[in-house]
Amino acid sequence: MLAIALAAGTAMTAACAQTTAPATSMVSTDGTLLSVSAEATSKRVPDVATISTGVVTRGADTNTAMRQNAEQMAKVMAALKGGGINERDIQTTGVNLNPQYHYEQNQPPKITGYEARNTVSVKVRDLAKLGTIMDTLVAQGANELNGPSFEVDKPDEAYDEARRAALEKAQARAEMYAKTLNLKVRRIVSIDETGGGFRPPVPVMRAMAMEAKGAADTAISPGESSLSVNLNIVFELGR
Repeated sequence: MLAIALAAGTAMTAACAQTTAPATSMVSTDGTLLSVSAEATSKRVPDVATISTGVVTRGADTNTAMRQNAEQMAKVMAALKGGGINERDIQTTGVNLNPQYHYEQNQPPKITGYEARNTVSVKVRDLAKLGTIMDTLVAQGANELNGPSFEVDKPDEAYDEARRAALEKAQARAEMYAKTLNLKVRRIVSIDETGGGFRPPVPVMRAMAMEAKGAADTAISPGESSLSVNLNIVFELGR
């Protein structure tokens, strides 16, 4: 995607000076300023997934609800560590205890019990194990499971690739305008990086039959992620 703004001589210099004085103060008055916006995208297969999992329990009183939750959650945490998840990749995101009410018309609500909830965020770095880990969590007592969301663990290389592509695209467009106007591209006045970002794929979850036991094992496809960069570049054109 490219957006172009073109102006000549001192008029453009004065206009730009209102917002980017340090950059335009060095522009010669006989030049023409060309502003180009270029976007480029780099594709990568995600190598990290994040899931949210936890345990919800109910009891007649607070102690019962919390005790049952702690016992069940201990099994879930053991399953995570047994699946090769490092402690630094497990983060508690919420521990909640709330009363449960029974409502009747024209009567004040009555507390009938309590609900305890413990939720953790888990980062899985070996995507080949993701489906098995999710199945194991449920088998060990997790009754809350959300995700996964995917990301690229080290995206800098991909972003730099997108930056180079966006710069080349902008330079090519500047050369085209300069040639059309019988001018030359003298130099780049300023580069501003805006917008862009990471667009994660939509995960695909499917059940695959296991021949040995006839059970189902959750399989997940990470797809492909887009990492994009948008550059706003001002070129100086002249004779």
